[in-house]
Amino acid sequence: MSKTKVLLLSGRLEVRGSSSYTLRLAQHLAAHEVEATVVTPDARSVGEGRRANLDLREYPRLDVPVWGRVVLEAMVRDLRELDPDVVHAQSTAVAAHAARVARQLRKPMVHTVHQPVSGRTPETWSGMPIRRIITVSRAVRSSLVGRVRLGDDAIDVIHSGVEEPTGEPPPPVLDPGHVPVVGTAGPLEVVKGVPFLLGAAQRVLATGRRVEFLVAGAGPEESNLRRVSRTLGIDRHVTFAPNLHDFRVPLAAMDVFGLPSLQQGLGTVMLEAMALGRPVVASGVGGVYSVVRDGETGFVVPPRDSGVLAQRIVELLDDPLRARTLGDAGRELVRREFGVERMTERTAEVYRAVVDEVESPPAAAS
Repeated sequence: MSKTKVLLLSGRLEVRGSSSYTLRLAQHLAAHEVEATVVTPDARSVGEGRRANLDLREYPRLDVPVWGRVVLEAMVRDLRELDPDVVHAQSTAVAAHAARVARQLRKPMVHTVHQPVSGRTPETWSGMPIRRIITVSRAVRSSLVGRVRLGDDAIDVIHSGVEEPTGEPPPPVLDPGHVPVVGTAGPLEVVKGVPFLLGAAQRVLATGRRVEFLVAGAGPEESNLRRVSRTLGIDRHVTFAPNLHDFRVPLAAMDVFGLPSLQQGLGTVMLEAMALGRPVVASGVGGVYSVVRDGETGFVVPPRDSGVLAQRIVELLDDPLRARTLGDAGRELVRREFGVERMTERTAEVYRAVVDEVESPPAAAS
C-alpha cells in the first residue's frame, strides 16, 4: 500500500487543545501509512524534542491579513513538490487558506471543526473543495447537520485523542502530605469562563479550607484574570503559569481539574487531566457530555454558576476516596474511548476514502 500524503494546515501552534490535536495527528499518522506535513505561521511554542519527529514548515505572517495572500502564494509554490493527496484544514480559522491551497494544488480538502458553529459560517464553505468534515464531538456535528452542501453523511465525529501518560506517575489525588491544588488549563479567553472558577475559589477559601488554585495557560484574558483574583482578595492563593510548552506538569500538580467553559467542542485538555486520573468538574456545555458522566466520570455543573462549582469542589476536597474513584473512572474512559491511536486510525480512514472518491468518482446515471 502506498502512503497517503497529507498537508495539515494550521493556525499558530499554541499551548491549547486544537494545536495538540494537530501535533498528535502529525506524530501518529505514520503508523497508519500516512505522511503528514504541518504548515503553520508560528511554531515557537513547540518544544525542540517534539519538532525532531515532525515535518513542520513555518510561513511567518501567513495569518496577517495584509501579508497572508502573498505568503500563501509563495507557500503553494514550495508545496507543489510535496504533492499531497489531501489538504486538511485543522480549524475553521484556517479553512479559507486551506481552500485556496487545495484549489491551486487541485487536491481535495478535509476540514476539522472544533467548536459548535452558529450564524452563517457554514454558508461560506460552499465554494470550498471540501470532501469531508470531521467534528470532535456529537455536539459540534449537531450544529452542522442540515447546513452544509455536502450532506450529513459527509460529517464524521472523531473525538480528539490523547496519549496515555508515560514515565513516573503523578502524585496521588489529595495525598494528605500536601496542600490540595484545584486548577484549570488552556487558553485564557473569555469563552473559557475562568472568572467563574475564581469566583468558586473565593467561596472555597471562605470556608477556611487550606487549598491552592492554579491557572495554567496564556491568552488575552490573563491580565484581567489577575485583576479579578486581586479584586476577590484571593491572589495569594492563585498561581498563574503562562510560559509553558505543554500542560503535563501543571495537570499532574492538580488534585481537581475545573473546566468552567461557556462553550466547548470537546475539551482536549480536560481529557489530558482525566488521563492522569484527575477528577474533573466541568460546565455542562457542548461536547462535555460526550466525556463527563455526572457522578460517574466527574461532575457536571451549570455554566456561569460559581456557587455550584464551589460546592462540587468542596465535595471532592472533603472526600478523597470519592475523588480518586471519579478520577480512576475518568482515566479508564479516556483510555478506552479517547486514545490518540483511535483518533489517528479513523482520520487516516477518512483520508483514504477521500482519495478513493477523487480517483474513482461515481459513474454518472444513464
